[in-house]
Amino acid sequence: SLLFFFLLLEMLRRLFIVLFVVVVAWFVRFSTTGKAIFFHTVPEGHVGVYSRFGAIVPQVTSPGLHFTNPVTTSVDFIQVTLQTDTVRNIPCGTSGGVTITFDKIEVVNRLEKGHVFKTVRDYGVNYDKVWIFDKIHHEINQFCSSHTLHEVYIDKFADLDESLAEALQESCDQYDTGIDIIAIRVTKPRIPPKIAKEFEAVEAQKANLLVLQQAQLAAMREEETKMKKQKIVAEKERTIAKINAEKLADVSHINEKKKTIETEAEAERQKMVARIKEEQLTLEKKGQADRDRIDIALQEEKETLDINLSYERNQKELEIQQQQLTPEFLTLRHHQLVSKALSETPKIYFGKSLPDLMESLIPREENHQNK
Repeated sequence: SLLFFFLLLEMLRRLFIVLFVVVVAWFVRFSTTGKAIFFHTVPEGHVGVYSRFGAIVPQVTSPGLHFTNPVTTSVDFIQVTLQTDTVRNIPCGTSGGVTITFDKIEVVNRLEKGHVFKTVRDYGVNYDKVWIFDKIHHEINQFCSSHTLHEVYIDKFADLDESLAEALQESCDQYDTGIDIIAIRVTKPRIPPKIAKEFEAVEAQKANLLVLQQAQLAAMREEETKMKKQKIVAEKERTIAKINAEKLADVSHINEKKKTIETEAEAERQKMVARIKEEQLTLEKKGQADRDRIDIALQEEKETLDINLSYERNQKELEIQQQQLTPEFLTLRHHQLVSKALSETPKIYFGKSLPDLMESLIPREENHQNK
């Protein structure tokens, strides 16, 4: 029984390993194909659109890992970056009844992310079949049926890509599909071999005619170039003569103007010198007047000072004299004057009292002088 138990454990271990390997393989298959049951990966540049029981779900997922219920929901990846749809082998008939074939037309377009749900709901996952492939066939046939072979193959071919892009974009905008037509590249159509040979012959003749026209055009241009050169040389000579004349006139005008300016400058200088001399003379007169006024003021001040000194001296002398005007001084002064007068005036004395008189006069004078 113990051996049976170990055998059962070994069988369970191996079964677990097998189940684990199956689950891992399942997940690995999902990571490479995106078709796992429980989860999926939306690649970069795409969005995920879901259908539940066949109806489009209003849910759009961004790139990355997402989970779904595999029983009820399926997922489709819609590209929202630039993509190129190539439409091949497009037959069409021209207005002249010639059938030609466009081998390849490439349409660069992009579906806006905000219109993914509406466009896929209305036109399916292969929306570009309706708006790109079928529309290209329709527009090409319309174009061919309204133009001749020569217009389709040569004259109008250069504008065909732009007209197709405008037509496709107008239709997409009319129905609000969110498809932006970026560019269209159209290859040259295949035409029947016999007509191709005729076109080649016509093109060869056109090439020869074009060569002749280019030669004539070159000769005409050479002649025009010579005439233009001669005209340019003549114009250059006239311009040089005009410039020289204007230069001489300008030099003469400049010399006259210079002379006038020098004359005016000399006159202005003379005026300025005269004005300076006049101002100098005025300043000298003013200076002399100032000096005279100063001398007069000094003289007046000196005279005033002398008068004041004389007045003070006289005052002092007067004070001294007033101090000396005493009775004794007056008596003495009187005797002095009398004595002086007597001594200077001849006198004759008569009488018998002469000696007494002399005695009386002399002592008094001496006594007064002693005092």
